[in-house]
Amino acid sequence: MSTLEELRAVADARRQTCTQIKKMIVTRLDLMIDPEWITDDQPLFGRGLELDSLDVLELYVAIEAEFGVALYDSEMSVFGSVGRLAEHVNPALVEQPA
Repeated sequence: MSTLEELRAVADARRQTCTQIKKMIVTRLDLMIDPEWITDDQPLFGRGLELDSLDVLELYVAIEAEFGVALYDSEMSVFGSVGRLAEHVNPALVEQPA
């Protein structure tokens, strides 16, 4: 079982990773919004940020460059939200069963 300190550390790491991804999205895609306006579970496509396939390609390159994580065609579902991207680029954010 996780201790309170471990849970806080994971929560802090998740917050930091999500903040970094939000800043990357706004910067790389030249969005005219403040990164703090993007929620962790907001859809990146459709009624969310309304990104398109070209935006995904740009984010794909940015994620590889910034986080050193390769993405594959079978993993495109990670672009569903900032939270999903954070869990993919930092697997330690996903709680492991005890």
